[in-house]
Amino acid sequence: MIHPTALIHPGAKLGAGVSVGAYSIIGEHVEIGDGTRIGPHVVVEGHTRIGRDNEIFQFCSIGASPQDKKYDAEPTRLEIGDRNTIREFCSFNVGTSQDAHVTRLGSDNWIMAYVHIAHDCQVGDHTIFANNATLAGHVHVGDWAILGGFTGVHQFCRVGAHSFCGVGTVLLQDLPPFVTVAGNPAKPHGINSEGLKRRGYSVEGIAAIKRAYRALYRSGLSLDEARQHVAEIVSGHAEAAPFAEFIAASGRGLVR
Repeated sequence: MIHPTALIHPGAKLGAGVSVGAYSIIGEHVEIGDGTRIGPHVVVEGHTRIGRDNEIFQFCSIGASPQDKKYDAEPTRLEIGDRNTIREFCSFNVGTSQDAHVTRLGSDNWIMAYVHIAHDCQVGDHTIFANNATLAGHVHVGDWAILGGFTGVHQFCRVGAHSFCGVGTVLLQDLPPFVTVAGNPAKPHGINSEGLKRRGYSVEGIAAIKRAYRALYRSGLSLDEARQHVAEIVSGHAEAAPFAEFIAASGRGLVR
């Protein structure tokens, strides 16, 4: 159902069963997949593609220009996958020409109120962003990551898959997969073992991840020494391998 007060540009492409609430605005270059529901007072603009069966609640700003002084109205994009829940007052910006030209949110994400996803961020699937979680530009977030309320992530940081940020966390460096952090600045507090159990990780895999965590954070080794030791620990444990791969590739330094 399209509410009679909604403003839909003739160039917009709406799939079957799309609903648009009162006073919402859908721009010229917007594509919305089947079954997606747009609430009232939502603005969807820019070169934005939204998949199917999403629910976007009232007062969201989707696809606006990035908060980047270098942006010069280039036709950059925002891409949103399928089955996401996006609650009130969220703002997602398109990308910039200084990066991949696109901001992405994957599928099956649970995005609570007042979340900001800035330009060129790449967010995976099955994440949870609690109220007021904020990503600066160029941030990458892996699958199943959880950001507690009022979490702030500095630009260019990477947040590993299955990681967990407590309420009010400030991330200034990369957060490896599986690790639980809290504080300003963020400090490590073990691994997200309960979340891994719920997602079917084996006892052996979780044990290997715990040993890798201790090698990085509790052994007193230098980062280079820890990287080597972690690689040895996870050898033969596919579930733990992303931990070693992440810390080997980190360019901004790790939460320590």
